[in-house]
Amino acid sequence: MTRALVIYAHPCNDSFAAALRDTVTGTLSTRGWKVDLCDLYAEKFDPVMSAEERRGYHDLTSNTRPVQTHVDRLRAAEALIFVHPVWNFGFPAILKGYTDRVFLPGISFRLDNGKVKPAMTHIRKLASVTTYGADRLRAFLAGDPPRRVVSRAFRHACQPDKFLYMALYDMNRADAARRADYLARVRSKMEHF
Repeated sequence: MTRALVIYAHPCNDSFAAALRDTVTGTLSTRGWKVDLCDLYAEKFDPVMSAEERRGYHDLTSNTRPVQTHVDRLRAAEALIFVHPVWNFGFPAILKGYTDRVFLPGISFRLDNGKVKPAMTHIRKLASVTTYGADRLRAFLAGDPPRRVVSRAFRHACQPDKFLYMALYDMNRADAARRADYLARVRSKMEHF
């Protein structure tokens, strides 16, 4: 049984992002996966790193204490899946805060003579399921930071056997048929993930 941590970031439970969350978690559960849904808004995750946390950031003996529960959930996972919208060409603030506070030295990476080395190698499958208000060209011209962070930084930290980045671009003009098609593609990809 594969253990998946699904990190979900959207404040509205009636959003299209919620439909994506339900498609991802439902499909994986049907496949027999053990799914840990981390709904950052529902759990009222505090995305703000305190001055004390920042000062202790590199102290591997204590840096996880403020977010220990989240670190434990991450360490227990074999698959890590992000479900979120892209806002202003970036992650929602709560998700950015999550990665700042939980993807710590010793957890997601380690420093070896000043070089960053992967530390989440227990994650064998990494995915991101997202939507963009902008079309693909505008996102590309802006550098598409979310895609780069997931496909480069997070992928490097995990060294997964399987990687997936799914995006519905131009969400603001997507009609019901296009949204339904995207949900079907997400379901299909999760069935084979």
